[in-house]
Amino acid sequence: MAEPLIIDLNSSEKTNLISTMDMDVYGTVQPLLNQLYNSKYGDFWSYVIAGIPVANLVGAFFVFGLFLLFRKLFTKFILEFFLFLAKKSKTSLDEQIIMGLKESVRFGFVVMGLHAFFLLIFVSNDFIHLLLESLIILTIFWALISIIDAVKDYMFNYRNIDKQHSRELTAFIIKVIKGIVIAIGLSIILHNWGINVTGLVASLGLGGLAFALAAKDTAANLFASIAILLDNSIKSGEWIKVAGVEGVVIGVGMRTTKIRSFQKSLFTVPNHLIANNPIENFSRRGVRRIKINVGLTYDTSSPQLGKIVLEIREMLQSHPKISQKETLLVNFNDFGDSALNIFIYAFTRTSQWDHYLDIREDIHLKIIQIVENNNSAFAFPSQSLYMETLPMIDKK
Repeated sequence: MAEPLIIDLNSSEKTNLISTMDMDVYGTVQPLLNQLYNSKYGDFWSYVIAGIPVANLVGAFFVFGLFLLFRKLFTKFILEFFLFLAKKSKTSLDEQIIMGLKESVRFGFVVMGLHAFFLLIFVSNDFIHLLLESLIILTIFWALISIIDAVKDYMFNYRNIDKQHSRELTAFIIKVIKGIVIAIGLSIILHNWGINVTGLVASLGLGGLAFALAAKDTAANLFASIAILLDNSIKSGEWIKVAGVEGVVIGVGMRTTKIRSFQKSLFTVPNHLIANNPIENFSRRGVRRIKINVGLTYDTSSPQLGKIVLEIREMLQSHPKISQKETLLVNFNDFGDSALNIFIYAFTRTSQWDHYLDIREDIHLKIIQIVENNNSAFAFPSQSLYMETLPMIDKK
């Protein structure tokens, strides 16, 4: 009979989370392997390949495969059962959280499988311990990020945050929270490897100063994005003009704002430029100006002209799409070179380009109808030539 192989779990001076897990795995699996060593095929199972007994090598792959199987079963049955219970609750937040945790939990089974695999092939040094602990920390913070994303989706899709400003401010706050969580997770992992983050930054010296100078613009853009969101000066979907860029705001990020021009070009503008330059926000006008000059022919009589001016004014005053709170002017204001000019000045109730064009078209058609009903006509640039007959000159 071959002698059973014993794993010395106390050989490492470091007692940590992985060491505790080692005891659990060892206490469960190793007695089963020892039975193989004591069987009639003990010599085969004790045969060493690359320093690893065949029994332990086969057992390592078998246990790792079991964890992958458990992962699939957990996803298909346990998570589905929790989802079934969550769908019966009054809120959808728990359902969102469970769905968000799905991938991190699946990754957790892989980490546990790797832990058992390394243990059974006798690779249990401090490096492996640190690596596995780092993967466990990564899994935990991955789960936290998933929960934060689930809360964000719940707030946006199910709590129905109507105000665009509230949506953008909430999205920005969530980005900051996620950044803090990631920074904490990274610092814990570095600390676990014995790296002092504070000392590392302090030891950079001139390199740290150069990094700080390079990060100056990034910090300026970050604070500018906070100012933009708090001031509610712009938001997604609005038509603006700033720093020489005109278009529709796609989104305000932590460093830049994306603007889509009317030529469909995408501009990425640093937030500090937006915060430090005048912003012309066309979408917040609420109204849009209509300015028209109508030229009538000079054979239009005075009564005709007065009636046309009056009817156009009454048409605009009764038009449902023309703002009556804004300035409305219809006046015969000029004797042109080839026309009697009527000046029309009003504002539509909308600032949207397509709606504005529809309203303007409707007004143009009604002006044409008014002019035709009053037996007048529109003038166009023309010149009148008068031919004078001169007396014949006697050349004698």
